Amino acid sequence: MNGEESNSFCHPAWNVLIPARAEYLSTISPHYDEVFWDVAQRVERSGCLGKTDIAALVVWKRLSAQTRWATALMSLPDSQVRAITERAVTSVQDLGLSRGKAAQAGRGAISKLPGFVKGDALASAILTSAAPKRMAVYDQRVQRAIEHLGLTLTDDSGRYGRYMEIIDTLLKQSGGRADGWTARDVDTALYWAGKKS
Repeated sequence: MNGEESNSFCHPAWNVLIPARAEYLSTISPHYDEVFWDVAQRVERSGCLGKTDIAALVVWKRLSAQTRWATALMSLPDSQVRAITERAVTSVQDLGLSRGKAAQAGRGAISKLPGFVKGDALASAILTSAAPKRMAVYDQRVQRAIEHLGLTLTDDSGRYGRYMEIIDTLLKQSGGRADGWTARDVDTALYWAGKKS
């Protein structure tokens, strides 16, 4: 995305995102994200996620664990899961990489786990728990909001990295309207806007 394209979408996007975020905050229980923040604190201390952390994020994302990938994941030793997630955590926390490149590297690392080859919803929750101010959660509602804003985010390989590039551009081109916002703040605004789309 070049500078001209980013400037052309950012102003109208913030006209949608700011009220969506305010409505999200006034509607959702302030306790809803407690599980997410509990996992994020454990990741900060340990530098990785275990099966228990992933299971907590499955519930937080309201996903079903009655799938083959969950059985395959639970069959792995926790030490192997932690080694894989440690690489993902290191990637998304690497400030030497742009937000998009860090997201892409983290997503690539997490794809070594059963159930994480395709689909970015749970993978993005894991990566966001590792860098909650830098990364953002992705799901179908976010995708709808992005499309509603006239932006393009295809489901080709590398989508999560491209999503984080969009988030980064939005934050950089907010014209001061999003001062103090994190990538997670943008994703909750997109989530809420996507609910209405």
